[in-house]
Formats: sequence, structure tokens, C-alpha cells
Amino acid sequence: MGSYRWWARSSVLSISLFAVCGTCVDNGQVTPQEERAKTTEGDSSQMSHTLDQLVEQNHKLEQQNKELMDQIDSLRRVLTKEPVKAPETVQQPATTASTTANPQQGSETSAANTFAAQEEPYKWGRYTPNFGYKVADTDRGDISISIYSYARYLNQLGLDPTYKDAFGNIKTVQQRQDFQLQKVQIKFLGWMLDPKFRYFLYAWSSNASQGLPAQVVLAGNLNYSFNKFVSIGAGIRSLPGTRSVEGNFPFWLGVDTRLIADEFFRPSYTSGVWAWGQITKRLDYITMIGNNLSTLGVSAAQLNNGFNTFSNSLVWKPTTGEFGPGFGDFEQHQNLATRLAAHYTRSDEDKQEQPNSDSFENTQIRLEDGSVIFTPNLFGKGVSVTDVRYQMASFDGGIKYHGLSLEGEYFLRWLDHFKGPGTVGLSSIFSQGFQMQASAMALPKTLQFYLGQSTVYGKYGNPWDFRAGLNYFPFHNKVLRWNNEFLYLHHSPVGYTSVPFALGGTGSIFHTNLELAF
Repeated sequence: MGSYRWWARSSVLSISLFAVCGTCVDNGQVTPQEERAKTTEGDSSQMSHTLDQLVEQNHKLEQQNKELMDQIDSLRRVLTKEPVKAPETVQQPATTASTTANPQQGSETSAANTFAAQEEPYKWGRYTPNFGYKVADTDRGDISISIYSYARYLNQLGLDPTYKDAFGNIKTVQQRQDFQLQKVQIKFLGWMLDPKFRYFLYAWSSNASQGLPAQVVLAGNLNYSFNKFVSIGAGIRSLPGTRSVEGNFPFWLGVDTRLIADEFFRPSYTSGVWAWGQITKRLDYITMIGNNLSTLGVSAAQLNNGFNTFSNSLVWKPTTGEFGPGFGDFEQHQNLATRLAAHYTRSDEDKQEQPNSDSFENTQIRLEDGSVIFTPNLFGKGVSVTDVRYQMASFDGGIKYHGLSLEGEYFLRWLDHFKGPGTVGLSSIFSQGFQMQASAMALPKTLQFYLGQSTVYGKYGNPWDFRAGLNYFPFHNKVLRWNNEFLYLHHSPVGYTSVPFALGGTGSIFHTNLELAF
């Protein structure tokens, strides 16, 4: 190619020189030396211009290459600091392609993405559902803040105004209609010094119970995980006597409300020590020793000196090894998930260490008609129970599949070893009951319908309830939920200001709730 260009250029020059020479001979105006000088000067100018263009293009390419290398280095630094940030890795090829097509626009886009990836996690912290936002993350420990709250409209005007207990006494039923920012819970959780050593501290209030004991609670616990088989904890937690107190709050079908059979039989929160973990891959346990059945609103001076409150649970998940965090199949299980569980709780309780009947979020030992067993003269004139042994067992099972769930639980309770004036010869009291709940995701992760029913059977009555509800998840997650629920009660044996049902109530109740949980 070079020889051809040289031959062509030589031919052109020869012809030009021949023509120029002819002209010079005829006209005598321009010499051959002058013509050659002009031609050489023109070629040099053109070549110089071409070289300048090539140098400029090469400079632009070098600049583009430098920008690309800067972007690659920035993304590598981000990946080194945040190895779990998959979105940045996925976006890298698209960023490079756009840079090649339009270097300036691609550079700005990549810089913006890199800035967001670098700055946002450190400024705002990572978010984990039900664990909140991580606000500090160091090699000595971390801390996350999580908030749970809900606003409730409650209408109990459909209840009968009075009821008759099992002993013939006429009592008034509390009827309410009000709006409440019902509950606020602020949780602080994380690890300190060793990732296996964790803390869970919280502030908890019930605004509907203003002025009552334990309306505001500051509590929590500390725990250490040795391995997947053994973890230990100390502090305040729920005794694992039924499914709803295993630790799955607030992932219930209703908002912060149980069926009345569960509320009647279950133990509550207390201080103590516990252990939990796996026995096998699909069999979990929790075992706990506590001060009493319910410590909220009870001072240490009211407790007896014996550690005689025990509670245990065994949970077997035979098919998939998991069952989701709570009730209902929000997770849309594609394989049949199953659960079978057993619970047992025992406690020696006395009148002094039982909370007042109106205290917030507590359980009291009641008869099926709602009467507190420590009520003076309850079983006759001069008969007053001061001490009782409480034993309760429950068995639950459930299935979840493609947004559908069916879950049930059976309860048994024994009250005996009575002490107090006139209690000699007082026979033991046995109660039993069940609950069933069914739910369906009409629209996956958006719209859920549910039904529930429970009954308590015993010597002093057979109360029952029924409920139907609708949950709407506007952001397709459990962070925000709008719940609407209709209840029908028949002689409810439980009720206080923190729950939608009323003690002794018969009739209809409606409540709607806007729940926030992050």
C-alpha cells in the first residue's frame, strides 16, 4: 500500500511538473524551484493538521480510559466495604456500556450511583425487616432501632351492658368507642464485644391504659449464642406456654389481639432465665425458669422466694423445616409447610404476686365466667384462695400452602393445691378449650382474608368468640398494614383496655387499625 501511494504521488508530481514546465516555457512567469517549494509547503501544512487531529483524538481516548478506570476502582472499593450489595454489581455492565456510548453522560450516571452506594449505607444505615435500621456498626458492636405502633378505632357499643357470672352476680360490661394511638414500642437491639453476645431492650407503652400500673414498660433481655443448639438468655420475655407467646409477635392475623381462648389460658411476661435452640434440624425447643406467671405491674417485694415457674415448648416442622414467622401464609409457600408443637407451663401463684385485674398486658388466673380466682368469698362466704398451683398444656398444629393457612391449638388447664381460709376440701378445677384460624391471600402480599373461632369449656361456663378480618398491605410487605376486624363474643372470660374485647361481653365489636412495624 505504501509503494502504491508513493508511485501514485510520483506520477502526479511528474505530470504536474511536466505541465508546469510547459507553462513556464511559454509564459516565463514561474520557475520549477518555486513550484516545488509551494507544493512541499502545502503538503507539510496538511500533514501537520492531520497529526494535530490524531493527537487530540488520542488525548480524548486516554481521558475516557482514565474515567473508566476511576469508576472501576470506585466500585471495587464499594464492594470491598459492602460485600452483600448485589445491586451495584449488577448495574456495573450497564454503566460501562452507557459510558462507551456517551462518555460524559455515563460518567455522571456512574458517579451518582457510586456516591449513593458509598454514602447511603453509612448515613442512614441498613434496614432489616423487624430489626429496623442499623444506626451504628463497628468492630466492637452494633445497634439497630426498630419501632412498632398502631392507631386503632374501637367500637364496643354492640355489647350487652351487663352480664351475670357463674355465681349469680350481675356485673357491668365496659363499652367503649374511641380512637387511640394504642401502642408504641421502641426497640434497641444488636451485639456488643462479641457477635454472639446480643441485647434486646425496649420501651413499651399502652396509651389506652393511661394511669394504670405498667402502662409504660422499660424492659428487655441479654443473651449469648454458643451455637445453633444452645443459646441462653436472661431478663424479661414471654413464658413459651402457647404458640402466641413463643416470640412471633406482631405477626398475627389480627393486630395485637388474640382469640379469647388463647388469652384465657396463656401465661404472660416475666423475669427469668431461658435456653433455646435446635434438637435436630427440624425440632426446636425453648425452656424457661421465671419468677411468676406475669411480672408486669408486680414489684420484686410482692414475689415469693421460690423459683417454681417453668415453661417449655417443642416445635417440630416436619416437611420444610420452617413455617414462617407467624400466623397466615403471607410468604406464599410453594411447598407444603407444616408445624406441630407442644407446650407446658407450671407455676405456684399467690394472691400477692398476681397483678391487679386492670393491669396492662397481664394475665390473671380466672374462672370460665371471668372471675379472678383470688376474689374473696368467691366460692362461698369465708372462702378465700391465697395460693394455687397452675398447670397448663397446649398442643398446636398448622399447614401453609400457596397463601392459604389452617392453624389450630388445644388447651388444657388444671388449678389445684389451694391454700387460704375455707379452702380445705376445695376440689381441683379443670378447664379446656381450642381455637381455629384460617386465612387466604386473595392477592399475594397485598390482600388477606381470615376467620377465627375459639371456645372455653369448664365448670363455670362455656364462653366463645368468632372473628372475621381483612388485612391490606399497601407496600406488599409487613411494614405497613391496614386491618379491619369484626368480632362476636359470648360471655367473654377475659378483657381489659389494651384488647378489643371486654370482660363478660356478649355481642358485636368492630375495630380498624393502621399498623407500623419496622
